[in-house]
Amino acid sequence: MSDTITIPEIGTPHPFAIETRGLTKQFDEMLAVDHLDLSVTAGTITGLLGGNGAGKTTTMSMLLGLLEPTDGTITMLGEDMRHHRTRIAGQINFSSPYVDLPQRLTVRQNLVIYGLLYGVEDLKGKIAALADELQMTAMLDRRYGSLSAGQKTRAALAKSLINQPRLLLLDEPTASLDPDTADWVRTLLLQYRDRTGATIFMASHNMVEVERMCDDVVMMKQGRIVARGTPAALIATYGRDNLEEVFLDIARNRSLHD
Repeated sequence: MSDTITIPEIGTPHPFAIETRGLTKQFDEMLAVDHLDLSVTAGTITGLLGGNGAGKTTTMSMLLGLLEPTDGTITMLGEDMRHHRTRIAGQINFSSPYVDLPQRLTVRQNLVIYGLLYGVEDLKGKIAALADELQMTAMLDRRYGSLSAGQKTRAALAKSLINQPRLLLLDEPTASLDPDTADWVRTLLLQYRDRTGATIFMASHNMVEVERMCDDVVMMKQGRIVARGTPAALIATYGRDNLEEVFLDIARNRSLHD
């Protein structure tokens, strides 16, 4: 197996890969995201945390263009996403174990289709390199719908890297993976960021994962940011031993140092 995928260096002239101002989403009587101001520094790995109903999924869906904001603006890689999304769409990708690829197509066929959509050069070689890196060569010609949950997670991750994105959005990137494979995927993502300068914005409920990977952590509750900082800074501020305890403090409305 090769040590790395050969990826040319990339960068962004804009200091923030993601910026939102007053980002709001109202569903009838429910305010899911409440005037969110968020800046994600280019080249960092930022974790988005929060309990059920915090607004994480809605925020991620608006960033991806799956939901139209009720109000506010989104800027990604320096472009206004309402008016100029197509300018940088090819430099962004996304992965979630909860969003399936076409079930009846093989993994290879799925990667070919997405690679063509992104205009990937040397697509055959790129798929081979990704399959080798993600230890999924043996399943390239299996139908996606026949894969186990863990295999689907790897296939979705391959799809998310097919265009060598400058901005990678991840939802629970190691869900359904055994601990060894999950640790290996985290290492791969860290190497990808270090090698390319890409920005990774990830939602996760795995606090150990967030502590290991993230430069910055954003905690949401009831559609708002209620805490932010490096994992170490949040742990120190709340006087806890780890990020999971901080998460529980915030989720359960505990005061600092209770």
